[in-house]
Amino acid sequence: MTTDATALAEAIASGRLTSTQAMQASFAAAETVAGLGAITYRDEARGLAAAAAIDALPPGSPERAAMRFAGVPTLAKDLGGPFAGFPVAAGSNLLARGSTHADSPDSDLAERFRASGLCLFGLTTSPEFGLSLASEPAIGPICRNPLDPGRTAGGSSGGAAAAVAAGIVAIAHATDAGGSIRVPAACCGLVGLKPSRGAMPAGPSFGNHLGGIASELAVCRSVRDTSAIFSALSGNARGPFPPVKNAQRTSAPLRIGILTDTGALYPTDADRMAIVEAAGQALEADGHRLVPVPFTAIEEACASSRRAFVDIVCANLAGSVTTFGLDAARAETLTQAVIARGLSLPAVDLWRSLNAMVLVSRDLWRLFDGIDALLCPILSGPPLPIGSFPSDHADLDLHFGRMAAFAPLASLANASGCPALTLPFGTDTHGLPLPVQIMAPMGGEALLLQLAHRLEQEQRYTHPFPIAGLAS
Repeated sequence: MTTDATALAEAIASGRLTSTQAMQASFAAAETVAGLGAITYRDEARGLAAAAAIDALPPGSPERAAMRFAGVPTLAKDLGGPFAGFPVAAGSNLLARGSTHADSPDSDLAERFRASGLCLFGLTTSPEFGLSLASEPAIGPICRNPLDPGRTAGGSSGGAAAAVAAGIVAIAHATDAGGSIRVPAACCGLVGLKPSRGAMPAGPSFGNHLGGIASELAVCRSVRDTSAIFSALSGNARGPFPPVKNAQRTSAPLRIGILTDTGALYPTDADRMAIVEAAGQALEADGHRLVPVPFTAIEEACASSRRAFVDIVCANLAGSVTTFGLDAARAETLTQAVIARGLSLPAVDLWRSLNAMVLVSRDLWRLFDGIDALLCPILSGPPLPIGSFPSDHADLDLHFGRMAAFAPLASLANASGCPALTLPFGTDTHGLPLPVQIMAPMGGEALLLQLAHRLEQEQRYTHPFPIAGLAS
C-alpha cells in the first residue's frame, strides 16, 4: 500500500480520521523528532483553524471534492513566495520573524496550495538565503537526515525533506534554484520534481528575482503525489488546473539517454552510477532504447550552468540587501562574501552569464533532438556529514566547488529551464537511498512522471517512517 499524501487525504475523506486529528498527529510527530531540526517556525493555532475549516465542509460536497489534498497537514519552506501569516526569515538574522514580512499576502502559488486543501502549520529549515546544499543556518536549527542524523538532509529544502521523510507531514513546499528540491529529496529518499521554467506561478510580487533559474513545488513520498501537486499548482491562468495526462502510462519505445560519467573533476561513486544503469535496464526491459550519452556532450553546459548560478545568486542577494536596506554585517560570513561579490560584479559579467544560460538551453534542445529523456545521477555520493558546508568563511570558490562536487549535474536543469525529477531506486549498504535523476525537454513533466512511475513500480525503496495520522 502506498503511504503518501493521497492516502492520507483518502483516509480523511472516508472518515477514518478528521483533518483536525491528522493535524494533531503531525504536531505530535514534530515533537517526537524535534531533534531533527526540520521545522524552524510553528503556528499550531493557524494549523488547527485550517483543519477545522476542512472538517466543516460537508462530506462529498463539490467544494471538498475539488480539493485533491483536503485536510492534509503541510509545511512551507522558510524561503520562497510568501504564505500569509507565516513570517519568512530565510534562515537569517537579517529578516526578523516579527517584521512586516509576516503581513505579506499569499503568493499565487500559496493560494493554490491552500485551494488544494493542504493545511499549513509551519515553516521548514533552510540555510541562510538558500546558499547551501545543507540546511544548517547559524541561527538554527541544524537540520538532520532522519535516515542518519549524523548526515545532512540536503539543502536548501532540507527541512522540507526531513519533515516528509520522518513522517511529520506527507508533502511539503520546496524551492529549487540549483538543486534545492532534488538534492534534499535524493538525500532523504523522496520524489523531487524541479518544473520547467515558467511552469509555476511566481506572482504577484515574487517575480523573476533569480533570472529564471528558480522554481517552486514540493517534496513528496510518491510519484502520484508529485503528479497531483504539479497539476494543482502549475500554469499561469487562475482557476482549476487539469491533471497531468497519462502520468501512469509509459509510451514505448522511447530513446532514453543514459549518462554514467560525471567527469574527472566531480566524479560520482560506483554505487550511484550502478543504480543509474539498473534504472536504465528496467526501462530497457519495457522496450525503450538506451542511448549512451558521454559526459563530454554536456560538460561545457554544466560548467556554464554553475558559473551562471553563482553570478545570479550573488547579484540577486546583493540587490535584495540594497533594496530592503538590510544590514549585511549581521549575516553569516559566507553570505557577506556572496553579497560583496554581487555588489562588485560587473554588469558585463552578469550579462555573459545570462547569455550563457540561453546557450545552455540551446545545447539541451540539441541533446534532446536525439533522445527523449536523460537518465543520470543527482548526487555523487551518500548524504554528507553534518558540517560539510560550513558558512564561517569567505571562500566562495571553495563553497560552490563543494556544492558542485556533491551534485555535479544539479544546476544544469536550472540554467537550461528543463524539468528534472529525482526518485530513490534502492539503498546502499548503509541503508541510505540510491537516487536517480531524469531530465526531459521543456514542458516534459508528463514524460518524467511516466518514467518515474514505471521505476517506482519496481518497489526498490521503502520509506522507513510512517506518516503521522497513518501510523496505526
